[in-house]
Amino acid sequence: MNLPNALTVGRIAITPLIAVLPFAPATTPRLIAFILFLFAAGSDYADGVLARSRKQETTLGKLLDPLADKLLLVGTFIPMWALMQSGNGVFSGSSFGTNDLSLRSLPFLTPWGEVGLPWWIIVIVLGRELVMTIFRQAAARRGVVIAAIGPAKVKTGFQLLWQGTAYLWFVVATAALQHNWNAGAWRGIAMFIGTAGTVMMSVAVMLTLFSLWLYMSRYGRLFVQSRARS
Repeated sequence: MNLPNALTVGRIAITPLIAVLPFAPATTPRLIAFILFLFAAGSDYADGVLARSRKQETTLGKLLDPLADKLLLVGTFIPMWALMQSGNGVFSGSSFGTNDLSLRSLPFLTPWGEVGLPWWIIVIVLGRELVMTIFRQAAARRGVVIAAIGPAKVKTGFQLLWQGTAYLWFVVATAALQHNWNAGAWRGIAMFIGTAGTVMMSVAVMLTLFSLWLYMSRYGRLFVQSRARS
């Protein structure tokens, strides 16, 4: 197994930890989850660069890389959705109502209020991934390879920044609560992280929809022509 494929396999192997560790109500496991996420995000970029520069692109790598990306996306969305619910959600404590970390919800704190991860955003992001997977497979059967376009690559970058910001927020908020940081001292940090995370989320969702529209407008004719010939 070459190095790019090893990095991809490593990303797949640590994804369950990235998904599970944030549920431990303590700073250390959430910090470990954040560090593992940074490794996974970095390897997502590095394995492709190494494979191309070393001419080590393989069929196995082409199969594993998109699988690793989708597993990481789902693996991060699970704790992000659960931990960022409002006080009325699956956790019984509001974001400022309890010091019991096992009951604490941790939505982003922003100047315009608390921002979590709504279910409809999950539907848009994961639905787009499902549609593009089916679309690429259908195009491949017609002999067309759909390569990643610029807006889709930028979308991935903003998406990873959004996920990373959420995981960083879990660490900072948990440390603040666990060590009784002065509210006035860390609220500014909370607002900065929350605002940045919300902006990243918003841009990622817009690019998700825009890139899907671009793919469909550029390659949708394949299926129209196919039907016309039949």
